[in-house]
Amino acid sequence: MKFHRLILLTVALTLAGGSAIYADSIAQKVKIMFNKQEMADGGALIDGKAYVGVRSLGDVVQGMVAWDDDGKSVTIYKPNVHMFVMSGSKPFGSVPKGKSTSFQVFAQIDNLQTDISGFKVTVSDPYGDETWLDGRTSTDSDFPTDKDNFWFTSAEKSYEFKSSGKYTLRFWMQPADNSPMQVVSEKTILAK
Repeated sequence: MKFHRLILLTVALTLAGGSAIYADSIAQKVKIMFNKQEMADGGALIDGKAYVGVRSLGDVVQGMVAWDDDGKSVTIYKPNVHMFVMSGSKPFGSVPKGKSTSFQVFAQIDNLQTDISGFKVTVSDPYGDETWLDGRTSTDSDFPTDKDNFWFTSAEKSYEFKSSGKYTLRFWMQPADNSPMQVVSEKTILAK
């Protein structure tokens, strides 16, 4: 009797192990690189084709991802957002380490193919600590009504570039469906 149980257990474990190996060979993990940056979620190789999550793809290309549950479709909106920073009347891209600098962010936005309910501008230090600089919501009186082509000038802010390294300015947009804010443009300031 014990012998029959041992055989049944051996067969069951063999089948379970074989199924796991078979399933692993159907969908293999794939490392996906974009501009020398590895995507966090990676992808899967299925039947010789690489697949990647849409949200991850949207993050990497800095587009807004929208899901239409009724139509079972995903759309990625990628507006053109051009930013530059000015201290007084001079643009800059690098600053001395440890110096507080007052500056404004100028952004020109076009080719926005969807409605938004808000946007913001942030700066992150080399360690990832993020600071809100300015933004607007659709309830603000100066929220842009022409989504296809508008300009935004942030309030002048003083910011201390405490450490050496890259500081990242980010322009975020929130789709009108109130999904979370998503990064649509980045600019780097180097502190040295």
